Amino acid sequence: MEILKTVLVILEIIASVVMILVVMFQSGKEAGLSSALTGNADNYMSKSKFGNLDKTLASATKWIALVWALLTLSLSLI
Repeated sequence: MEILKTVLVILEIIASVVMILVVMFQSGKEAGLSSALTGNADNYMSKSKFGNLDKTLASATKWIALVWALLTLSLSLI
């Protein structure tokens, strides 16, 4: 049982570090407002619907947070 607990703690530490890194790589939400005011806003044609880094990072954050929550829940039950 101690080996399982140790493995879960290590996985939770890894998930925590990855979540911190993914959140730090995301651009701030106010970046869109400042670029709109200064005239640096992207036009409709330059935006790609797929492969947008911010969308990918937001999705990754959700999945990593889910894994982290499940690891925390399983650690509390052990």
